[in-house]
This record gives sequence, structure tokens and C-alpha cells, in this order.
Amino acid sequence: MTHHTSAQDVLPDTQPLHGSVDYAEALVTGINRLLDQELAKADAMRLNDPLLSTDNPTTQLEIAAKRRERLAKSLGVVDSRIPIGTLTLHCTNTTNAKIAEADGYDVFSVRWPVLAGVDGEGLLLTPRVTPVARVIALPDADQRPEDVAGLSDALTPPSQFARYFADAGCEVVIPTLINRECTWSGNPEVRMTNQPHREFVYRMAYEMGRHVIGYEIQKVLSLVDYFSSLADADVPIGLFGYGEGGLLSLYSGALDPRITAVGVSGYFRNRTTVWQEPIYRNVWQLLRGLSDAELAAMIAPRPLVIENSSPPAVSGPPPENGARRGAAPGVIAAPSRSEVSSEVELVRKVYSRHGVADSLVLVDPEDAVELDRFGTFETRKAFLQGLGLKGEGPSSPPPLTRLRSQDDGDARQQRQFDQLCQFTHQLWEASAKRRVQFWEEIDRTSPAACERSLTRYRQYFDEEVTGAYPTPSDPLSPKSRLLESNKAYALYEVVIDLWEGVPSFGYFLVPTGVHASSPRPVVVCQHGLGGDPAPIIDDDSRAYKGFGRRLAERGYIVYVPQAPFVGPMGDDFRVLQRKANPLGLSLFSFIVPQHRRILAWLRSLPYVDGERIALYGLSYGGKTAMRVPALVKEYALSICSGDFNEWIMKNVSRTFFSSYMFTGEYEMFEFDLGHTFNYAEMAYLISPRPFMVERGHSDGCSTDEWVAFEFAKVRRHYTRLGLRDRTEIEFFDGGHEINAEGTFAFLDRHLQWSPPAAIRTPAS
Repeated sequence: MTHHTSAQDVLPDTQPLHGSVDYAEALVTGINRLLDQELAKADAMRLNDPLLSTDNPTTQLEIAAKRRERLAKSLGVVDSRIPIGTLTLHCTNTTNAKIAEADGYDVFSVRWPVLAGVDGEGLLLTPRVTPVARVIALPDADQRPEDVAGLSDALTPPSQFARYFADAGCEVVIPTLINRECTWSGNPEVRMTNQPHREFVYRMAYEMGRHVIGYEIQKVLSLVDYFSSLADADVPIGLFGYGEGGLLSLYSGALDPRITAVGVSGYFRNRTTVWQEPIYRNVWQLLRGLSDAELAAMIAPRPLVIENSSPPAVSGPPPENGARRGAAPGVIAAPSRSEVSSEVELVRKVYSRHGVADSLVLVDPEDAVELDRFGTFETRKAFLQGLGLKGEGPSSPPPLTRLRSQDDGDARQQRQFDQLCQFTHQLWEASAKRRVQFWEEIDRTSPAACERSLTRYRQYFDEEVTGAYPTPSDPLSPKSRLLESNKAYALYEVVIDLWEGVPSFGYFLVPTGVHASSPRPVVVCQHGLGGDPAPIIDDDSRAYKGFGRRLAERGYIVYVPQAPFVGPMGDDFRVLQRKANPLGLSLFSFIVPQHRRILAWLRSLPYVDGERIALYGLSYGGKTAMRVPALVKEYALSICSGDFNEWIMKNVSRTFFSSYMFTGEYEMFEFDLGHTFNYAEMAYLISPRPFMVERGHSDGCSTDEWVAFEFAKVRRHYTRLGLRDRTEIEFFDGGHEINAEGTFAFLDRHLQWSPPAAIRTPAS
């Protein structure tokens, strides 16, 4: 490293940079602190949520009706259900559909259609006389229908709540839920993972605007459809669930006013810590008016019983086993009694204003031992009374006679899992047509007309996909320090302030001879996943090949920022995504303002041409080069290297070798991206500005065929605008790396720059 006195030790109009700081850690820690503040704000704002605070019961019901629309969208409960004529008894040539009987009712194995290719399956407990009520009993994900029906020894009799409802004269259906095992999570021809089945379905579904929670709600509501269509439709309908079943009971009851009474056990608390729970509970915008108290308010004034029982203890995903890995962290732990009661008190006021305070019941045993039980006598009694039944049900259930020694629980689970995976795959296969419909208002009659028509799409991308977060207006307070200077350029470290206590670090390369009288173009070079800016200025880096220095030698001003997607800190940056999503935010909610601040500083420099600033990124930096310029119009040009893809396929497919379905990169999934913005559509948002893709033939992030398939849409778009020369793709014989040949020529041409005659190559 050389240091010539010709270069200033500190850049003009900056303060000296002193000391040694891990700016990657400081950036991630700072964003994490911002998110903690946003979580606290969201929680505090609930006190003034009109759904919870209005004094007018009619207004409250109107707000609840509108809130249901948003809840359905966030959960992906948007597909038309198949009407049910009758429940189908499930049997084979060697097994009977009737699997057990008791005094007063019979138990059958049943299934019912829900969505195209998706069935519900479970048990039907049907009385031999006219039912006094119909109940959908929802066990936890790791409990089988047989467990809560009393057909196994997995649960003690007090927790076999479904059989108690049947003994009380109710017709009961117990759906099968997707469990937390990992038996089928993967593809044996590609890779198997330790993701719980619920996470595996969640990942692909989330990308397509669906959810494993939403799929199971559809199975519940299809039963509500069926019950409501019967001749005796005035028979009350109830939902009661424990654990994951309690979650479904709460959500389903909030969505569907046809449900008479709702019982929730082992699932009710303040959800500001939902980011610590398993990722299959991650719901987009959950904490923007869709938390537990708000869902309960959407059930009001209908009866709601909340049982404070210990939830199923989940210490994490299934253990890693050889190649089986990649699951997201997440635990389920019991909330404190005070947390549960505080959440209940938020909604108790709603019930009081409706004049039905007694319709909200909290069963909260003082004995800690009792917390480990669920579906207790007191809870069942309150639930049955909520259904309008005068009886309390039996204090102990009569015996069951099992007629079938074998059950097909594993095969049933696999059928349910495979159906949801296949349904989601079909959504991906049809998504290109859906995106065409979504984009039908784009105007390609001229570049100017196109730019005007893109406004609404850019706003949607900002608010509904990325998640808009305000760019701070505080002083940038730049600080700098000279690291190196040579005949071609000076290399500085630069730090600017993003938000208070959140610094943005970068390397800044200033070519020799820059002057305010002749402002120069800038190339912002963005590193990839798990990295830092150093390899971009390191000639020995195989992936980056020191392309930042090489651009400086060509006479470009170069800025190389530290991004928050860093590796040495483990999953810390991915936790940012977990905290952000329930707030309707994402990691890019903070990366976009970071780049706006960087551009504000660059454009303030007298020797920078603010109209000629490009973004060039590799890998996760390429992901950045797709999303940031789509929203930040101050970037005059964008180059995506080692990332451009049929992105929806890469996030949904369980047959593609490099699909994110098989990796630990659980933050990649963006809610409902599949129906709105693939990479071609993100490029539309970049147009009419120049856009280029750099692709190595051996780059394992995708294949040439898939990349070319998606890029063809981009080229067609630019061609229709009469701007064919503004977009290019370069294929080269290499891997996941910078090639810096066609891209350099692209920069020279579109940034209108003529490099010096003598240019060093990486080998020289």
C-alpha cells in the first residue's frame, strides 16, 4: 500500500475518521435497533387502533369487515373454494371408513375437496341423533386427529377435547394439519433438508402470496361452507383449537362471521416477538392491525374462549443430520400469565361496548401444573355455552371401541403435504399470465409515456413488496481517511450517517486529476452475500477481480459501500428480515434509504456528475442492483451480475438444483412477489435507463437457459420502447464472478466516458 503526499489525508468538507470500528456489525446492530423501536411503536399504536378503541359498536363492526379483507390477503386466503356436496368417507378395499364407535356416535375417516387438487382430510365424529352443534376441532400440528379424538395414548383423556364435544352431542370434524417433521422436506434427487414440513410449504407459498396458515384456513372454512349449506344450517358452528390449531381457530374465527363461537388454547399473546417463533408463523403486516387482540376484536361480539395453557414446546427445527440442514431458527415458548391477560384486556373493552362482556372468557388457572393441560373442563364448558348449549358435557368420556387397528397417518400427512406443494407449483406455472394482467396498464407507446405509467407500479413495489421506510433528512456528517494513493487514484475510507447511531461505511476511489470544472461519472459497486467491500478492491479476489480499482484506473469515481447482508455475524442480518416482515418491511426497506443517502453525498461533491451514477453489483449485490434502481431513479444505469434469474421459479421450485427451497437463505422470500414482480418486471421499473445482465456459463445460481428466458422479456420491453441499445446481456465462460468486459464497455458507452489509453488488466 503506497501513500503519496499529493493526496489529501481527509476529503474536502469531511471530518477526520479516527479509530477502528466494525462497521458491518454497527450497520446491522443499528438497523436492528430501528426495528426494535418500530416494533415498540406498533405495539403502542394498538391502544389507539379504532378497531379496539372506538366507542361505537356499529363502527367497530364496519372496521372489522374491512380489516378482514386485508387479513385474507396477508394469509393468502384468496382462492375460490370448491363447493362441498358431502364429506367423502375414506376407505380402501382392505380398510373400513368407520374406524371407531362410542355410545352415541361413530368415528369415520373422511376427506373433502378444498381447492383444485387440494383436499382436507381427517376424522368425522358424528352423533346418531340430530347434532346440537357442529364443531371443527383443531389439534396442534404435531398431534394427529386420532390423538384429540381419544384413539391413541398420545394425550391424557382431559386433553382429548374432540371426543368430549362429540359426547356432548356435537358433530365434530378434526382436520389433519401439516406437521413439524421434515420427512418429505426436499427432493431426494436434489437435496433433502431439516425444514419442518410447515416451513417447506411456507417458503414457496409466501413467494406466491399464499401461506401454510392460509391453506389450512381454507380447509377449515370449506367445512364452514358445507355446514352452512345443510338443511339445518341454523345449527351453531364452533371452532376450537390448541397450539397451531389455536392459531387457526383465532384466524378463521376472525375471517368468517358465520362461526358462532371460537375457542383458542395454547395460542394467545403479544406478537411483537413473533420474529422469534418458527418462520411458518411469519405473516406480512401482521403487526399493522392483525395481532392477536385485533383478531379477537374481529370475532366480537361472538363468544370467544381463551385458555391460557402452555403451548407445544418447540425448541427449534428438527436437528441437522448430514446434508439435511437449512431450516430457519425459531422456538415456541410459553408467554407469561401477565402477557396473556394484558392482551385479553385490550379486547375486553370491545366486548363490553357491545354489551356482551361475558362472551369473552379467559380461562387462566393459577396452578402451574394446570397450565400444561389444555381443553380442560372449565374451558369446554365455556365453549359449549358459547354455542348456546346448556349442558356442560361429560366430566369423563365413555369408552371408545376401535374397529380398525391400523391408520394411515403417515400416508395422510404425505398426501396433504404433496398436495400443497403441487398447488403452489401450479400457481408459479400460471404466474406469468397473472403478472401480464397485473401489468396491463403499462404504456409502451413512448419512453415518456412508459415512465408515467410506471409510477403506480413503482409505488406498489415500494409499499407492498419492499416496504417503504422513510429516508432520514439529518445531516450526513461525512468522515474520511486516506488509506492509499498512487498515480491513478486515491483510496479513502468514508463513513456517513444514515439514521442516528447507524453508520454507512464505504471505500471511495478518486482518480487523479478530478476537478469540479469537469465532473465525472461514478460507479457504485455492491458486494454480495456474507461479504464486505474489501474484495471489490482486492486484485486477488477470484469473484470480484478488484473491479473497483480497475474502474478507478479507467477514470471513474468509485464508491464501494458496506451492505447489511454480512456473513460473519451468522444469522443476525436475516433476523432483520424476520423482525421487518410483520411490520410490512424488509431488509431492502433500509438498503434503499442507505443508497439514497449515499447518492445524496455523492451528488453533493463538486467533481461528481450527479446525472451519471451507476450501480453495479454481484450476487446479493446483483439482487440489490435489481431492487434499488427500481425505486431510486437517481441511479442512471444498473448492472446485475451473478443474480438475474427466473426469480420466482428459484424461490418456489423443488426440482431446480439451486432453488432457495433447499438452502438456509430463508430471508429470500418476498410476499406475493410471484404475481407482481419477477426480474423482468423489476427491469421495467429501471427502464428507460440502461440495464445490463452479466452471466457466467458456470454460475451455479441458475442456468443460461433460465436467465435467457427471463431476459428475453426485458429485451422485448426495451425494443418496444425503441431503446434496444439500452439493454444487454453478456454470457461469458466463467462462474459466479465479475467478468468486467462487456459491462465495462456498457458503462463507458452509457455513462459517456472515454477511459485513458493504457488500462491495466487483472493479470498485469
